Amino acid sequence: MSETQTPVAATALQRTLVGKVVSNKMNKTVTVLVERKVQHPLYGKFIVRSKKYHAHDEANQYNEGDLVEIQETRPISKTKAWAVTKLVEAGRVI
Repeated sequence: MSETQTPVAATALQRTLVGKVVSNKMNKTVTVLVERKVQHPLYGKFIVRSKKYHAHDEANQYNEGDLVEIQETRPISKTKAWAVTKLVEAGRVI
């Protein structure tokens, strides 16, 4: 009985989220605010829910107001398990 199956990729799919940078005061870390709309189970009205994530920013290149995409990674510190993958839209400077 020989098995000729191809090996399955060991990497799991990693979640990606899009949010706005609200703080870049830490070294190599940005705080990203991710907002999502959920529908109320009884009334049907859409409610905005938000959550903040600490994301790794190796080059300290992202500023407040930037719209970025973050991806789930291995835990880097106690509160940081996400990394910024790309800049979606630069923040406007007034």
